[in-house]
Amino acid sequence: MKFKRIFAAAMSLCMAAPMLAIQSPADVSADVTLMGDANNDGKFTIADAVMTKKWIIGSGELDNWENVDFCKDNVIDSFDLNIMCKELVKQGVVIPPEFFAKNLSDGIKSAEVSGAEADSEFILGQTEFALELMKREIHDNTNTLVSPYSVMQALAMTANGADGETKAEMEKVLGGMSIDRLNEYLYTQRVSQPDGESCKLSTANSIWSRDAEGLFTVNPDFLQKNADYYGADFFTAPFDATTVTDINNWVSEKTDKMITELVKDISPYTLMYLINAVAFDAKWLEPYMENDVADSYFTDYKGDVQTARMMYSTEPCYLEGENAEGFMKYYSGKRYAFAAILPDEGIALSDYINSLTSDELNRILSEPQITDVSAGLPKFEYDFDTQLNETLKDMGMPAAFDPEEADFTKMAAINAHLFISSVIHKTHIEVTEAGTRAAAVTGVEMSTDSIKPVPDKEIILNRPFIYAIVDTETHLPVFLGTVGSVE
Repeated sequence: MKFKRIFAAAMSLCMAAPMLAIQSPADVSADVTLMGDANNDGKFTIADAVMTKKWIIGSGELDNWENVDFCKDNVIDSFDLNIMCKELVKQGVVIPPEFFAKNLSDGIKSAEVSGAEADSEFILGQTEFALELMKREIHDNTNTLVSPYSVMQALAMTANGADGETKAEMEKVLGGMSIDRLNEYLYTQRVSQPDGESCKLSTANSIWSRDAEGLFTVNPDFLQKNADYYGADFFTAPFDATTVTDINNWVSEKTDKMITELVKDISPYTLMYLINAVAFDAKWLEPYMENDVADSYFTDYKGDVQTARMMYSTEPCYLEGENAEGFMKYYSGKRYAFAAILPDEGIALSDYINSLTSDELNRILSEPQITDVSAGLPKFEYDFDTQLNETLKDMGMPAAFDPEEADFTKMAAINAHLFISSVIHKTHIEVTEAGTRAAAVTGVEMSTDSIKPVPDKEIILNRPFIYAIVDTETHLPVFLGTVGSVE
């Protein structure tokens, strides 16, 4: 509870909340009927959250404060509102992303930009990035899933705010080309994705900035470039518990509810999030029938035998590589395919991945042999999450994470160092008889290590003054004194 009080006090710089404390239960209705029912209509709906939000920011009234006091502390604040929204989401209510935050995207009109069609330079650069990312994240004792596409989108947006050595390192890691050229490739890749009922890959980007006027100012050119090439919405928010809900609601909506949480809490040193969300949903070109699925077995990394539901089919594409073979199964429309690569018996998965080159992986995926393959694919579903800080440093961009060395002066004007404090990556996948659903979210957290809020007033005790140590309940001075000299 002590932390809650400290956090609420700190956030008051960014979120005016007059009269948060309830003076007396007699001041408002005591007819407690339903938890969350702020307007006393016998129902718990989004209208109650709206009423509570207005109360917190000092622009409304509460019909029944006790129904909103989820924390049971006689204080109605953003923590109660955060819990309210989580309860509404559990009931299937969609909380709009702009409920707490202010969407300023309408003031940033996307301009017409020129894209670039994928060529060998882009494809090989992206393949190398994907493989290097996987090499650093794979472990034999766990299921791994990364979305190089999602990570690339989030980091490329971030790189648009970088300069100097930080920018040079990021460009090298993100495919070895200028960020301006990369923007063009990624723009074409994003806008050319299918969005049909039987096959879709949707991409959403957003930038979230702490709403603290005077602390720092986001560069308009940075926002414009990310709006133009990445379609990024721009939100300002108080970065309190309500912003946690806002960001997670946005992530849930953009990943078709496959990933529901990116952020657990927000540090007072965090100033910005750059977030990419990807959702993939596709039916097989030739779905599995009931008699194509049977119980079988799967030998795990330890050599233990597990029961599996195996889906059997005949596929037209055979994949062959050094010390591995596989097959390709198409999704509806053939824009996307599921490619499976099985290392030879006795070769550990991690050993195979670490021996693989980007040229070899590109060759395997781009040169399938047209021949019938009798294939068996187990049904599976899992989630994966990781923090990519050390991975990306190891790949060659350490400066971006260094509070002293990072150069993000193109991102925002601030009297302190802005750096990447965390890159969070979460994924989800479901492979079934009907097709595949997958989602990914990547969040780049921008922070400072020395932020000092700009006060409304300035008082320097550089002449004689009175001081007191006060009992805050009785407002009586326990100590009272004066300072006329400091020597």
